[in-house]
Amino acid sequence: MKKIGLFFGTFNPIHIGHLAIANHMVEFSDLDEVWFVITPQSPFKTKQSLLEDHHRYQMVYEAVQDYPKLKPSKIEFDLPQPNYTVNTLVHLDEHYGEDHQFALIMGEDNLKSFHKWKNFETILEQYSIYVYPRISEGKIEHKFEGHPKITKVDAPIMEISSTFIRREHKKGKNVRPLLPCTVWKYMDEMNFYR
Repeated sequence: MKKIGLFFGTFNPIHIGHLAIANHMVEFSDLDEVWFVITPQSPFKTKQSLLEDHHRYQMVYEAVQDYPKLKPSKIEFDLPQPNYTVNTLVHLDEHYGEDHQFALIMGEDNLKSFHKWKNFETILEQYSIYVYPRISEGKIEHKFEGHPKITKVDAPIMEISSTFIRREHKKGKNVRPLLPCTVWKYMDEMNFYR
């Protein structure tokens, strides 16, 4: 039974912070693999700055090439929109549940608002959650403190954001050190976020 950590995000673009966290999770916890679950563009919200799904998938694919324990996943691309995490988990269990056990990876900032998620109680009953540290405002709900299904992983705090990368790249700043080489190359060739 393989234990898979699911790292959800738009990855617009994926950067070294994402890779560092995912790699830390797979090397320093009991997870066997981490799957980057790329959130599709919502048909109800078209954000100008959000690249098309296949481009973001391609960048994640390029970024994880040298990391056999990290995988890109476009599982959410085929699910009806708007989609909720709980539906993705059910879908994954139906397709891979025989020999895969799924867990969620989230930042501490997401844990603070987790009680607002659709069916969060069901998620917590059936899945483990691995939390990495983030600098953020607010408090973690008392019911999540010391919860047996919630594991805090002492990953490095990565305060790099895709928003920052897009904004500064557009201004002509050199953001190259914040991106895996292959992602930079793809982004540059495609002239993204200019």
